Amino acid sequence: MAERVWTAQDVADRFREAVMTLRRLPPVKVQGYFNLWPAIRRSAEEMARMEPRPMRITPSPAAISRMEETMDWVLWIGEEERHLVWARAARVPWKRLCWQMGCDRTTAWRRWQRALWTIAARLNAARR
Repeated sequence: MAERVWTAQDVADRFREAVMTLRRLPPVKVQGYFNLWPAIRRSAEEMARMEPRPMRITPSPAAISRMEETMDWVLWIGEEERHLVWARAARVPWKRLCWQMGCDRTTAWRRWQRALWTIAARLNAARR
């Protein structure tokens, strides 16, 4: 089987997947607190009248491993580029990013592409 050749789009897709995996992880709770009360048994009627809670689908272990691998990749680029890559993976609009970075959209897009290509080049060099 041939090794994968990474492109900027592949890297951007992996960052997007990492953001989605982070969002699907269970929330962090304070450790050490517990409840001594017995569990409440609700009837079917009570459950039907309760407010619906959003269904949380937990990510697979493979998705979490890919997310952790992707988080290591940001060490290969500068701090400003890290913020840009993660923000674009989280679908932050270009207008807000340009305002934060103090540049126009084309310059921000070029910096984003350069960061993605830097990561792709490093991944392709590592596979050789």
